[in-house]
Amino acid sequence: MNYKVLLIAILSMTLGSRYCYSQQKKVTYDINRLLKEDKLVKAYPRQAVAELTDGSKQGLMSDGILWLKDVDFKTGTVDVDLRGRDVFQQSFLGIVFHGVDTTTNDVIYFRPFNFQSTDTLRRKHSVQYMTAPDFPWDKLRKEYPLVYENEVNPSPPATAWFHARIVINADDIVVYVDHSNKPSLTVKKLNNRQNGLIGLWSSGLPGDFANLVITQ
Repeated sequence: MNYKVLLIAILSMTLGSRYCYSQQKKVTYDINRLLKEDKLVKAYPRQAVAELTDGSKQGLMSDGILWLKDVDFKTGTVDVDLRGRDVFQQSFLGIVFHGVDTTTNDVIYFRPFNFQSTDTLRRKHSVQYMTAPDFPWDKLRKEYPLVYENEVNPSPPATAWFHARIVINADDIVVYVDHSNKPSLTVKKLNNRQNGLIGLWSSGLPGDFANLVITQ
């Protein structure tokens, strides 16, 4: 290959890369408005959902799963502000994605009651990846201890709002907390699903959600 052909090849790759990057679409979701416009789908008929206003945070308080109607998520980045409860083993919240339904999906979620625990092991149970139905959290913890969960860095108070950035690639997932450059969790995906439903996820006590932005 001569230098001219090599130069053309490099330029083509560079321009192609820039084109792909520019094609990413960033969408900011007003989840209060989505609720009013019936564009959030409750996974469970009786789950509670309420509007939430807390200073600059305009969002929702919810339990269960809230799917974004007509959004097919593939790969990209999810930014969201979250707030849980300081109640041991009762506050779990995060983002569900690549969902087929309520029983088949991937989840990145947080346990805020562990964020600042004085127990080192409990702190390492602060952010979790799991995929249903094949790899729930308890199976992952038993068979792959501290591989699919970790402590968050920095660690906010259990009852404080915190920002999560979840980068979902074809083969792996990276989680950042409160705009840190250091990941709190980096894991390989445990299934081959490359797209599906996306939404807000909580279990136990209701979780608070605001400022949802999805880039893909």
